[in-house]
Amino acid sequence: MSIMSSITRLMTATLLLTGLAGLVTAAHATDKMSKASVVIQVSENNPAIWNLALNNAKNIQQSLGKENVNVEIVAYGPGINMLKFDSEVAPRLKEANTSGVAVLACGNTMKAQKLTEKDLDGNVKVVPAGVIEIINKQRDGWSYIKP
Repeated sequence: MSIMSSITRLMTATLLLTGLAGLVTAAHATDKMSKASVVIQVSENNPAIWNLALNNAKNIQQSLGKENVNVEIVAYGPGINMLKFDSEVAPRLKEANTSGVAVLACGNTMKAQKLTEKDLDGNVKVVPAGVIEIINKQRDGWSYIKP
């Protein structure tokens, strides 16, 4: 076998392996991107708006399939009042959480309103800043909804 033949085979093998690596990377990226992600902002102390947001989350999951979508509802400002354990929408928060919707409260708003996690429905998680949570999710490619 000549040196030129060996070099040609080596180059062919290298190109083949590079192509396969690219296909594996593309397949992994497609798989990651196939799951939709939606962040819903609620900043109003209004049960009708909250019910609309919760309906949006439920409808998204029903349309796309729970296993195919990440859904977060982020509350800040006056919207945080509907996250209290005794709010009108508390039963629906539990339903949303059970179906895989993350309901998040703004830590900055909680501090400003002198609220603790004990004041909130047990299904609610706290993030340091609601607006920053939304910004980061959008930066990561999440869709944004404000009912």
